[in-house]
Amino acid sequence: MSKFHHLPNEARHALPEQFTFPFYYTPHPLTVEAADILQKYLSNQVEFDHNFGLDSKQKGMEIGKMFGVLVCENQQGELGFLAAFSGKLANQNHWNYFVPPVFDMLIDDGYFLKKEIELNSINHHIDQLQNATSLKKLREELELYEKNYQTELQILKINQKRQKYLRDAKREHYKQTLNEVEFEEENQKLIDESLAEKRKIRDLKLEYDSKIKVVQDQLNHLENEIEQLKNKRKNKSNHLQEYLFGQYRFLNILGQQKSLLEIFGKNPPSAAGECAAPKLLNYAFLHNLKPICMAEFWWGKSPKSAIRKHQHFYPACTAKCQPILSHMLLGMEVEENPMRTQNTKDKKIEILFEDRDILVINKPENFLSVPGIAVKDSVQERLKLMYPEITSPMMVHRLDMQTSGLLVIAKNKLSHERLQKQFLKKKVNKRYIALLDGIIENQTGEINLPLRVDLDDRPRQLVCYEHGKPAVTKYEVIGFEANKTRIYFYPITGRTHQLRVHASHPSGLNMPIVGDDLYGKKGKRLCLHAEKIEFFHPISNKKLIFSSEPNF
Repeated sequence: MSKFHHLPNEARHALPEQFTFPFYYTPHPLTVEAADILQKYLSNQVEFDHNFGLDSKQKGMEIGKMFGVLVCENQQGELGFLAAFSGKLANQNHWNYFVPPVFDMLIDDGYFLKKEIELNSINHHIDQLQNATSLKKLREELELYEKNYQTELQILKINQKRQKYLRDAKREHYKQTLNEVEFEEENQKLIDESLAEKRKIRDLKLEYDSKIKVVQDQLNHLENEIEQLKNKRKNKSNHLQEYLFGQYRFLNILGQQKSLLEIFGKNPPSAAGECAAPKLLNYAFLHNLKPICMAEFWWGKSPKSAIRKHQHFYPACTAKCQPILSHMLLGMEVEENPMRTQNTKDKKIEILFEDRDILVINKPENFLSVPGIAVKDSVQERLKLMYPEITSPMMVHRLDMQTSGLLVIAKNKLSHERLQKQFLKKKVNKRYIALLDGIIENQTGEINLPLRVDLDDRPRQLVCYEHGKPAVTKYEVIGFEANKTRIYFYPITGRTHQLRVHASHPSGLNMPIVGDDLYGKKGKRLCLHAEKIEFFHPISNKKLIFSSEPNF
């Protein structure tokens, strides 16, 4: 089988007892070996020409790619691996080294391409009508008529007002100088003048209404034609989407098959089913290969928004892959989600300061500030047990689960309100200490990269200049050790994962924090620690400063 690549004998390791939990894992040595073989192939292959952004001399758009390896066993008991890429590679779905897509919409003369040609034809027709000289001319003509009508109407109304003023003066004069019969005769003339002016305004409106109607009818005809074409395009596009969603059908080891529509219901995410993991598992089930373990890695230049490091391993995405893989992994023994099985009994909360109004504590790493969906043990829950008399909110601010360091806790409602105001008004000064995975050049600086959540892969954050919230961090290098940089971070804003993204992003320091499993490489711990905090006591208003040394 050409897609099944044998692993060399020396690559054999003890097989895992359970299949990889794809959304949070440490790559098994077998997948590391398979990934090494695939990466050597990518470095030396001549089968396709794709610019991954690794060679400055290569032409074309730079597009990094996620690749996946699935270690599996064939029916002869031989160990090997399958390889896949997410999306298309060099604008194609099929390459000899890789498994095919679950459904190939790019088949020549296929239904999708035929319908796409129809949609393109409708798009072309809409563009022609929208950009036609006749449409532009009619809109300009309509605008001119409406403008001229308002101008002429304004002139008539000004004249009407002036003439009314003169008529009122004449009427008053006639009352004083004429007898009753003469007055009635002259007054009737004045009334006739007034009616004549009103007729001018009415006639002007009738004249322009007639002109505008002719142009508006022609314009409506063209715009209705465009609207009908848009509705036709929408209906055809919806039909084609439903067809596609029905064609993507995913197997599991039990032989059960489900389409995207059955998995997601209406409106599956864009490009769902095109990631490497579903491709790999679907191919294995189709060809009676037993999945052993799996891993995915990034190859190439990082995109501008998300953080992807060359050759780093990454979990499967949540929005697109989690529903699909939940179906595909049915019937298999899969590792427990380590985030649900964390043992936090050994985590101790160190109290650094306490009075009747506040607490200052040292939070350990890999421990939640507040309860999560799966894990309830947290700073907040522990403090509730320690201080059952406190009924007001305690948590004034939080630290990421993996971040250790200083937290300020309120012991009553008034303290909570006043401390929160200090945070909101940026009167609280915080300093973090981190260890970066490499050597940076600048000793000090400021990072300004707006952030928003990655809707396809929560809780990851993206750099986004259009929809992101402002995020600013100042930094200061402390020193260097074993090819690492020890650094102070001063967050000016407090966005989720701000320091982690600002450190790792290519437009930031381009140097992930050691142990960062989201934006760098997984390690024993995330080497990020809230080391110093300055604020004013919420009751006495005395300035307080606390510090805490990290354990890295």
